[in-house]
Amino acid sequence: MDQFAAQRNRLAALEAELDQLQAQYELAMSTFKFDEADALQRKIASLESGRRALAADLPAPPSAPEPPIGVVPVLRRPGRPGRLRRAR
Repeated sequence: MDQFAAQRNRLAALEAELDQLQAQYELAMSTFKFDEADALQRKIASLESGRRALAADLPAPPSAPEPPIGVVPVLRRPGRPGRLRRAR
C-alpha cells in the first residue's frame, strides 16, 4: 500500500472518530452534562488539529473528468396552451 493510501485511510478513521465524538458532545449538551461536553470538546479540538495537519500533507484528490463537449438539448419553453382553431 502506498504512502498516500495509508494517509487517506488514517484520515478516514480520524473523521469517523470525530463524527462519533461530535455526536456524543451534542448528546451531552442536550442532557445538560456540561463537564462531559467540555471534555469531549477538548478531545474534538485536538483530533481536529491532527486531521487538518494530515489533510494538508495529502495531495488534492483527482477531479472528475470534464464532460464531452457536444450538442446540448434545449427544452422548449412552456408557454400558454395553444388555442383551438375552429374549422370554418
